[in-house]
Amino acid sequence: MHNRRDFLLTTLQGAGALALPFATAAAAPATSAGAKHKFCFFTKHLQGLSFEEIASHAAQLGVDGIEAPVRPKGHVEPERVEEDLPKLMEQLKKHSLEMTILTSGINEVSAAQNTEKVLRTAKALGIARYRMNYWKYDLKQPIWPQLDKIKAGVKDLIVLSKEIGIQPLFQNHHGKDYVGAPIWDVATLMRDYPTEDWAFAFDILHASVEGGTSWPIELRLVQDRIGAAYFKDYQWANGKAEVVPLGEGMAPGKEYAKLLKAGGYAGPVSLHVEYIKDKLDTKEEVQKAFEATRRDLAVLREWWA
Repeated sequence: MHNRRDFLLTTLQGAGALALPFATAAAAPATSAGAKHKFCFFTKHLQGLSFEEIASHAAQLGVDGIEAPVRPKGHVEPERVEEDLPKLMEQLKKHSLEMTILTSGINEVSAAQNTEKVLRTAKALGIARYRMNYWKYDLKQPIWPQLDKIKAGVKDLIVLSKEIGIQPLFQNHHGKDYVGAPIWDVATLMRDYPTEDWAFAFDILHASVEGGTSWPIELRLVQDRIGAAYFKDYQWANGKAEVVPLGEGMAPGKEYAKLLKAGGYAGPVSLHVEYIKDKLDTKEEVQKAFEATRRDLAVLREWWA
C-alpha cells in the first residue's frame, strides 16, 4: 500500500509540468442555483485513488472543482457519507476546490437510498447541487402511467431538496428504455417546478446519440432550465456508441458550447472522461488517466474560449 501511495503521489507531482492552465469563462449572472460559471470534471475514471490524490490532480488542472460519485461503489458509499464525505471535502478545500456536483444514487426519498442523510450532509458541507439517479421504462407497459408514477414519486424528492437547499439535476441518457432519453418526457414533468428546484444536466453525447440531427430542438426546449452542461464524445462501433476522447468523435460538442454561450448559459460545465476504464493499479494506468483528463480539458477550453 505504501509503495502504491508513493508512486501515485510522485505521478501527481510530475503531472504539474504536463497540466495546462484552464481558463474559466468570464463571470456572468448564473442561470441556476445562484452560482457563477464553474468548470469541473467527473472523477469516476479516478476510482481507486485517495481523496488527496484526486484533489491534487484537480488542482494541477486548474479547474474550479470536481463532480464526484457519492453512490454505491463511488468515492463515498452512501452509508458512510457522514464519515467520509467531510474527508473528501477537506482535501478539496486544501486546494481551494469545491464539489461542483455530487453524483448520487438518489431518485426518491427512501431509507434504502439514504436520501436525507446524503443530501443534508452534502448541504452542510457547502455542496449546491446533486445529480439524480435515472429511471427506466417497462416497455411492456403503457408509458404515460409510468410517467404519472414518476411524477408522484419525484415530488417528495423535490420538496425535500428545496427544504434542504440543494438543487437536483437530471441527466439525460440514450437507450431504448431510459426515462428522459427523448428529453420531452422529463421536460414535461419539470414544467411543474421552477428551474432552481429541478433542472437538467444536459449531456450532449446522449442527446446527439438519441436525437440524431434533432438535438438542437431538444436543447432549445430545455435551454432555460439547464443546471449543468455535460461534455463527452463518442463513435459508433458494432452498433453501439463507444465513448472516445473529446473532439475525436461524432458528438457536436463545439456546436453545443457555441449555442450555450449564445443563449447566455452561466452554469457549471462538466467534462466526463468515461473512455478510461482501467482500475488504476499501476503507475502507467494512473498516468494514462491523468493525461486523458488534461487532454480533454484542453479541448473543452478551446471550445469555450
